[in-house]
Amino acid sequence: MSLTLGDASAAPGEMATGRLRIGERRDGSPVSLPVCVVNGADDGETLYLQAVSDGDELNGLGVLTRVVPRLDPAELSGAVLIVGIVNVHAFQIAEHRNPIDDTKMNRAYPGDEDGTSSERIAAATFDAACRADYVLDLHQGSTSRMLNEARVRCGRHHRLHGDCLELAKAFGTGHVLDQKGPDGQLARAAPGEGIPTIDPELGGCVGWDEESIQYGVEGVFNVLRHYGFLDGEASMDEQTRAAGFDQYRAPAGGLVRFRAELGEEIHPGDTLFEITDPFGQLAGRVTADCEGVFWRSRRLPQVATGEYVCSVATGVDAY
Repeated sequence: MSLTLGDASAAPGEMATGRLRIGERRDGSPVSLPVCVVNGADDGETLYLQAVSDGDELNGLGVLTRVVPRLDPAELSGAVLIVGIVNVHAFQIAEHRNPIDDTKMNRAYPGDEDGTSSERIAAATFDAACRADYVLDLHQGSTSRMLNEARVRCGRHHRLHGDCLELAKAFGTGHVLDQKGPDGQLARAAPGEGIPTIDPELGGCVGWDEESIQYGVEGVFNVLRHYGFLDGEASMDEQTRAAGFDQYRAPAGGLVRFRAELGEEIHPGDTLFEITDPFGQLAGRVTADCEGVFWRSRRLPQVATGEYVCSVATGVDAY
């Protein structure tokens, strides 16, 4: 049976690309999202992938540019539906939020087909996601420095929590944030429809980062193997899981000098960072309050008093 997404239609054993129309620009010209349908030669389940929900988070798009050329429909059981660029308005101007309505797209799900620009895009892409058995919503930690991780956002009491954890383990970045997310996230909304969904956060950078992209490529193919879309053994290595974060802010204005590295185990009293003045004189020092893992930090060294500097993951265990 042929599968269609937007104007892309593929018969079994075929791949097609096209566009999914989501409205018009201010001059009346059409706006559409790039889509791809990979329809396997054999029957099976459906995986939905999307990227660039936030317009400056490009690592997910980098993943798709490397994954899609390697997908052979003749070797695939089931189908893969892909929206390559979700927040197309923000992508065009390299900004995080949709400039049409000043909205963070990943707070607009499940959307509203008669709503704002972001709600209409969310509704169109949510409709595509709800045709799938599994969903990967590819993100990155904006422009901050961050570990490669996968986020389980449904909450630990959700009926699909175990299924989402399994999907995160199959994706296999090595680090998982298992914390209920805010309303409007795709990884919150899709499990409500019975679809295991995760939100991989592939590092953080300006532009894109090849190492994080490779984590994503390997993650997608591991998911495809684990759930039977492709033949082969899937690696299911132990993951470091966190339940939340402690955030640390600058006690004084100046320049940040980190004393901890991403992924480092942190103990109470460990120095996380120091603040110096422009001449290297110490203006402040911040130490950890509890056990955890150094997970995320700002990229630029200059900070004002009270400005965010870094995060330490807490409630850490292995699964």
